[in-house]
Amino acid sequence: MFKIIVIIGFGLIIFNLGYALFHLISSRGSSQKIVKSLALRVTFSIILFVLILVSNYFGLVDSTGIPV
Repeated sequence: MFKIIVIIGFGLIIFNLGYALFHLISSRGSSQKIVKSLALRVTFSIILFVLILVSNYFGLVDSTGIPV
């Protein structure tokens, strides 16, 4: 279940990045959609990062790490 949520989160991030690129190429002066899309991308990235940190804290994800 957690992997599906992470994959959907990455999909949303990539979709918003592509959406911003499309509007960057197609529009000549209107940057409102570009800014909104990139702001959503940053928001989804932060949410996904916090979700991974919280799930690691509660033991839903095993952190392997590098043995010392």
